[in-house]
Amino acid sequence: MGPNMTKRPRQAPGGITAYGWRGMRGLMLACTLAGLAGMAVPVLPVRADEGANEAVASGSGLPVPRFVSLKSGKVNLRRGPGTSYPVDWVFERRKMPVEIIAESDRWRKIRDREGDVGWVWHSMLDGRRSAIVAGATGDPPRAIRAKADETAPIVAYAEPGVIAELKKCAGPWCEVSADGYDGYMPRNQIWGTYPSEDFN
Repeated sequence: MGPNMTKRPRQAPGGITAYGWRGMRGLMLACTLAGLAGMAVPVLPVRADEGANEAVASGSGLPVPRFVSLKSGKVNLRRGPGTSYPVDWVFERRKMPVEIIAESDRWRKIRDREGDVGWVWHSMLDGRRSAIVAGATGDPPRAIRAKADETAPIVAYAEPGVIAELKKCAGPWCEVSADGYDGYMPRNQIWGTYPSEDFN
């Protein structure tokens, strides 16, 4: 896309597929929740030099780099830290995770999972964490499990591109919530957290 184009989520089929297992062993109730999938593109790896352990203090007093989420359903991504700079992209996906990589006064330089970089006004960002399910269109859905264990019962399946609330991460697992389904996913199957970043 060129300058001043709108960056809309690229829709992918499906969303969350839930499986009812509590008290109904062997019986699976599947339902697909539309409208949760999007931006089905390969996930960019986190660079080794941008891990949470090497974060430095910024003007806000918070570490940089760090992950946050979009507070609004319409966020302008500018070429520089000010309204005099042109808008290159418009994000239209609330709660999408982005990475803050620099700060200038009340402006934040962010990067999305596709690697696009630009500046946004600080109030357009939310400290509450979220994550995007990794993968591309056509990739199999990822399991959300009842416990942080690969043998635990499956609560739901999330299509690549689904945004989930990120509750906590410890070791290789993160606790997530997507459309009311709570469970655990391997950290390497989501984008929105650093490999060695543990938090509650």
